[in-house]
Amino acid sequence: MSELEFNAKFSGYTNSLFSFALNLTKDKEEAHDLFQDTAYKAIVNKEKFRVGTNFKAWLFTIMKNTFINNYRRNIRKNTLMDSTDNLYFINSSNAIVNNDADSEILLEELNLIIDTLEDNLKNTFRMHFNGYKYHEIAEIEQIPLGTVKSRIFLARKEIKQKLMVLYGNNSLKLGKIA
Repeated sequence: MSELEFNAKFSGYTNSLFSFALNLTKDKEEAHDLFQDTAYKAIVNKEKFRVGTNFKAWLFTIMKNTFINNYRRNIRKNTLMDSTDNLYFINSSNAIVNNDADSEILLEELNLIIDTLEDNLKNTFRMHFNGYKYHEIAEIEQIPLGTVKSRIFLARKEIKQKLMVLYGNNSLKLGKIA
């Protein structure tokens, strides 16, 4: 395909390509950039186009792949855009303070509830809560694996009941226990 034929075919699809770019980006300026990137890549790689294949599909594939690559690149950058004049937000990142009081209070209350369990349930559940696997608990406690699973199930059930008594339906918002 000659350069003149290529350019004529390409100019026939400019409106559809721009519409597709606008559909992908949802922003007119970004659509212009995507269209220009696609045009550049198509012109640079015109020798890779095979006569007899769908030219429009080839162009749309270039645009779609360019959009995906740009999107992935932007996600990896994960930059903070600060539009304030004095760049206050960028420069104030050292002053961020996390307040974990709610989760610490909830954890303290949960530990108090766990302490009220029977000793066999409490010990097994604490080990599971601290990250031990079922088979590890069975080896340490020297009990069958099924007993470990049963004790953890019963402990969860009892903890949920106690949370329901304390918090009512609001305890459902607390999430899954262990």
